Amino acid sequence: MVNPVSYEQDVVAWANEQARLLRAGRFDLLDIEHIADEIEDVGKSEKREFANRMALLLAHLLKWKHQPERRGSSWEKTIKAQRVALADCMDDTPSLKASLDDARWWRRAWIDGQGQFERETGLQVDLPEECPWTTAEVLSQGWKPE
Repeated sequence: MVNPVSYEQDVVAWANEQARLLRAGRFDLLDIEHIADEIEDVGKSEKREFANRMALLLAHLLKWKHQPERRGSSWEKTIKAQRVALADCMDDTPSLKASLDDARWWRRAWIDGQGQFERETGLQVDLPEECPWTTAEVLSQGWKPE
């Protein structure tokens, strides 16, 4: 048998080897701890993508509200694309919907969205501590803050 590849040495080669061992039923040779870590990381990655998309959507909704003179098709396309992507995330991974009921998650997404808004616009607007819009508004195609 070929010497096993260590997780630290080459994670891609390690992952391929672990998949081969699983398919071959060689459970005794599996690197269980690192497999468990990687499985948890997949979930974290999905959650991060969901939160990043929400923050981007919120940043663009803030731009729409606070820079009416700059509104354009590019912002509309970004808003629409993020709403579609968020819906796709929830369709593909229904457990992500629970994030929308989590005040802590919303607070983080709102803070991240504010940060993106401020970095991209240079504006220092007195924004509320919590998102002023409902989940339904934020996710509704066609809705924009005026």
